[in-house]
Amino acid sequence: MKKLLSPPARTVIAAALLGALSAPAFAASSVVISQVYGGGGNGGSKYKNDFIELFNRSGSAVDLSGWSVQYASASGSSWQVTTLGSVTLQPGQYYLVQEAAGSGGTDALPTSDASGSIAMSATAGKVALSNSTAALAGTSPIGAAVVDFVGFGGANFAEGTATALLSNTNGALRNNGGCVDTDNNSTDFTVTTPTPRNRSSALNSCGVQAPAIVATCPENLALAYGVNGSADLSATDSDGIVNSAVITSTAVPGISLVNFLAASGAGGVATASLSIASSVQAGAYPVTIKFGNDQSQEASCKINVSVAAPATVTHTIPQIQGEGDASPYANTIQTTEGVVTSKVGSGFFIQDAQGDGNPLTSDGVFVFTTVANIGTVQVGDKVRITATVAEYTPTAATRSYTELTTVTAITKLASGVNITPTNIALPHANLGQVEGMLVRFADALTVSQLEFLGSRGEITLSSGRLELASNRYRPGTPEALAQAAANLRNQIILDDGIFVAPTTIPYLTEDGALRAGDSVSGLTGVVDFGAKGGGGAGFKLQPTAAPVFSQDHPRAAPPALAAGNVKVASANVLNYFTTFTNGSDVAGQTGQGCLLGGVSNKSNCRGADNLNEFNRQSAKIVGELKAIDADVYGLMEIQNNGEYAVSTLVTALNEAISPGTGFQTYAVVPKPAATGTDAIRVAMIYKPSVLTLVGNALSDADSVNNRPPMAQTFRAVNGAKFSLVVNHLKSKGSCSTTALPVNGIADTDTGDGQSCWNGTRVAQARRLINSFVPQVVAAAGDAKVLLVGDFNAYGQEDPIAAINAAGYVNQLERFVRAAGEMPYSYVFNGEAGYLDHAQASAALNPQVVGAAEWHNNADEPTVLDYNTDGKPQDKYTSAPYRASDHDPVVVSLNLVAPYTDVSAGIKALSSGLVLNRATNKWNGTVTLTNTSGQAINGPLQVVLDGLPAGVTLAGASGVRNGAPYLTLNANLAAGATATVAVSFSKTGTAAINYTPQIFSGTF
Repeated sequence: MKKLLSPPARTVIAAALLGALSAPAFAASSVVISQVYGGGGNGGSKYKNDFIELFNRSGSAVDLSGWSVQYASASGSSWQVTTLGSVTLQPGQYYLVQEAAGSGGTDALPTSDASGSIAMSATAGKVALSNSTAALAGTSPIGAAVVDFVGFGGANFAEGTATALLSNTNGALRNNGGCVDTDNNSTDFTVTTPTPRNRSSALNSCGVQAPAIVATCPENLALAYGVNGSADLSATDSDGIVNSAVITSTAVPGISLVNFLAASGAGGVATASLSIASSVQAGAYPVTIKFGNDQSQEASCKINVSVAAPATVTHTIPQIQGEGDASPYANTIQTTEGVVTSKVGSGFFIQDAQGDGNPLTSDGVFVFTTVANIGTVQVGDKVRITATVAEYTPTAATRSYTELTTVTAITKLASGVNITPTNIALPHANLGQVEGMLVRFADALTVSQLEFLGSRGEITLSSGRLELASNRYRPGTPEALAQAAANLRNQIILDDGIFVAPTTIPYLTEDGALRAGDSVSGLTGVVDFGAKGGGGAGFKLQPTAAPVFSQDHPRAAPPALAAGNVKVASANVLNYFTTFTNGSDVAGQTGQGCLLGGVSNKSNCRGADNLNEFNRQSAKIVGELKAIDADVYGLMEIQNNGEYAVSTLVTALNEAISPGTGFQTYAVVPKPAATGTDAIRVAMIYKPSVLTLVGNALSDADSVNNRPPMAQTFRAVNGAKFSLVVNHLKSKGSCSTTALPVNGIADTDTGDGQSCWNGTRVAQARRLINSFVPQVVAAAGDAKVLLVGDFNAYGQEDPIAAINAAGYVNQLERFVRAAGEMPYSYVFNGEAGYLDHAQASAALNPQVVGAAEWHNNADEPTVLDYNTDGKPQDKYTSAPYRASDHDPVVVSLNLVAPYTDVSAGIKALSSGLVLNRATNKWNGTVTLTNTSGQAINGPLQVVLDGLPAGVTLAGASGVRNGAPYLTLNANLAAGATATVAVSFSKTGTAAINYTPQIFSGTF
C-alpha cells in the first residue's frame, strides 16, 4: 500500500494546536476544491492516482498563475505543495490535478491539467487551495493566501466540520457539481464514487452565487447539573443582513436562544446567546441554531450541549504540581478544578481558588487543548477538568513544564470568580514554583531585549539591565559564574498569548518607540514556560492586563565627548552590499553574485534582497554616519568588492551632507593590497579637510585572519600623526564540535560565555599586537595607534585580555565604566555587552580625551530595520535607529602637535654674510640665545622665513610652508647660546634677507 488507510495518531505539540471548530471565517470562493480522492493506487481502487479537482463556480474567468494546491495529514502541520499552471479557468470549468500513483488501481485518470507527487491519505487529511506557491504553516492555516479548504475524514481543521471518512473506493465530491459553498465541508460534500473532471469536461454553470451566511458556534458546551451556562453565537453575510436566529432542533425546557441582535447592515455581525438554565437535567442535547437573512438564505450550526454531574476531584492543582520540577502524577489521568485565569492560543490556565499555602507548590496549571475546548470556557469560570497530567519539555529546554492534556471532560461549576494575583519579584529563585499562576510584579521591570518582538511577540524583561558576565569579569572566575547565574534568575519573557507570528506588532507605540532600557510597572499575567526566540526555552508571562511601558531610555543624539582635534568612530554597517541576494545590483544589472572564497554567487550576498531594501538600508546608515560627524570612520561588514561598495556609501553620505553641490566632505581610504576572501571586509573613510593620509593603507594577510585588519596612518592639521587599525575578528557563531584548539585554547564552545572560535580570536589578537601593529608603527615612525572594530569578544574575554596585557588601554572601560555606566554595543539573549572596542596604545592614551557608544541600534526592536520581508507591519523610517545590530563607538582625540613655536623665548641674531668666491656662496651664522628663563628642549628647527626669490639655503633640513629650515639637535638651557651656520646661493641682485622663526620639536 502506498499510504495509511486510517488517520495518524494525534501528537501533543507545544505550538498553537487548533482543533476542528465550527465555521471558521472563510469567505465563499470563486474557485473551489470540488473533489478530493486519496485512494488512488490502493487495493480495490478504480484509479491509479490520487487527485484533487478544482472548479470555477463564479461567473468570471479566474487566473490561476502562481496558485497551488497543498496537502497535510489529518492533524499535521507540514504542507506539501503542487503548483498550478499559468492558466485562466473559465466560468463553470473544472481543473484536474493528478497526484501520487500506487501499485493498485485499474484505470488511468483523464488527462490532468497539472500534476504533483503528493501521496494523500485514503481516509483523512487536509487539502488547501492557495493563491501562493509558498508552503502553508501550522495545523490550521487561515488568511488571505487560503482560497478554499477541505478537511476530510474527521481532520482536525476544516471549513465548518470535516467530511466523513473517505476510502479506496470513495472520494469527497462537492454538491451540485461543485456549485455549493456554504463553508461547511460536512454538508457541502458527499462521500461517493470519484468522478474526475478536467478542463475538457462539459462546463457546469452555477448561475449567480450569492455569498452564503457564515455562522459561528462553539462545537461543545459542557456544564454541571445545577449550574447556569451560556455560549456566544454569531453569523455574518458579506452581501446580506443576518436578521433572524431560531433553534430548529427538538425543544428542551431550559435551553433557549436569548439576546439576539441583528446585523447592522450587509457584512455586519449578528449575535445571540444560547442559554442553559440550571434546571436542565443531566444528558446530551444536540442543539441546532438556524440563522436567516434578508435574501431568504439560511445557515445552521450545531452545539453539543452536555449536562452532567462533575466527576469527583482526585487531586487538587497544588497536589498535581508537587514540590519538585516534575509532577508526582505525571502520565496519569486526574480530575481537578480551578478558576480560568487566562486563555491563550493553545489552551487556558486554571488556578486553585484557595491554594495550599505552600510556596514550593504552584496553585496554577496550564490546560493544553483544542480551540473547541478553549471556546467553552471564559476567564472567571470555575471548572472541573478530567485530563492527563503531562510534562512538556520544549526543544533544548533544561527542564519540563507540568500541564494537563488530552482533556476528556470540562464541567463549568460557576462563573465570575476572581483570583487575586500573587505578588512576586525578579530575581526569582525558581519561577517553576509559580508556573501557571496569576502573578503581579510589584516592582518595575526593565526591557532587556526586543529582538523577537516582531517575529514572536516577545520582550525579555529583567530587574534592571543585564550585563553579560564576561563583559565585566574574566570568564570562568567565581565572579563571572555568579553573574551568569544571577542573570538566569533575573529574566522573564513577556509574550502575547498567541504562539504564532503576530499580525500586529504588540506593545509597540505608533511611532515605534520602545527600547531596551524602558520599563513596565504593575505587570500582571500568568507564568508560562515554552520555546523562546533564539532557541531554547524560558519562563514567560502571558499578560492578563495590557502592559503600560515607561520611556525611561529615550532615543538620544550621538554622544557629546570632550572636545579634541580629531573624532574617530567605528561602525558595523550590517552587511552593506551593493549586490543583492536576488542577483541584481545597485546599478540595475541582473545575474550578479558576491565573492566568497573566490566563488561568485548571489547566495554569498548577505545584505539587502533588492534595490528597495538597499535604499532603505543606505538611508539609515548614512543618517547614522552623518549624525556622528566623525573625521574618520572604521567600517565593518561592507561588501568585499574592491572600492565599489564603500565608494557608493561615501557618495551617498556626501550627498546627504551637501545636497546637489557635489562637495566631497568624505573620501575613501584606498584599500590595502589584501582584503581577504570573505564576502565582507573592513574599510575606512575620512575627511580630507581634517586629516591627510601618510603612506598607503596596510593589511595583514596572514591565514589566521579571515577578514584582514586594515591600518592607515593620518596626519592632523597641526602635524600630529596617529595610526588607525580597523578589525573584525572571527564571529562567535556557527559552532563546530570538532574544531581543534588553537595554541592550546579551545575553538569549541566550552560554556564559559566566550562561545565558539575563541582560540582563533585569541590568535588573531596576538598576531595583531605582536606582528601587524609593529609593522604599522615602523612604517609610520610614530607609536600612537588606535585599535577599533568588532572584535567579537566582550570586555573581559581572552582576546581583549591579550590586547590589554600588551599595554593597550581600553577606552570604554576608561571613560564609560569609570563614569558609573555599563559599556555595551550589542544585546544577545537579553544580556548586554560590548563587542565593539576602542583600544589605545600607551603612546596615544594620554591624547584620548573621550570615548562612548551611541546606543542607536542595539536597544531598538529588530522589526524596525530596513528589511521588508517577514514583518507583520512595516514600521520602517529613515531615521538612524536600528541601522545595524551593533552600536557605533566614538572616540575624541586631542593630538598634541609635534612642534611648538618658541620664537618668543629665543633671541635670534643673524651675522653679516661673506661671499666665498671659490664656492660662490654667502656664509654666515644665526646665534640663538634662550631668553625665556627656562630650558627649551631640542631638537630646534630654525625656519628662515621671507627669503627673496632666487635665494636658496644650502643644506636645508626641509621646507615648512614654503620656507627652508635647519635642525639643531640640542637642548638650550636658560640663558644659553647656540650658533647655527647658514650658507646661501643666489641668482640675481636681490639682497639676502630673512626672519628667523624657532620651533621646538619635529616637523
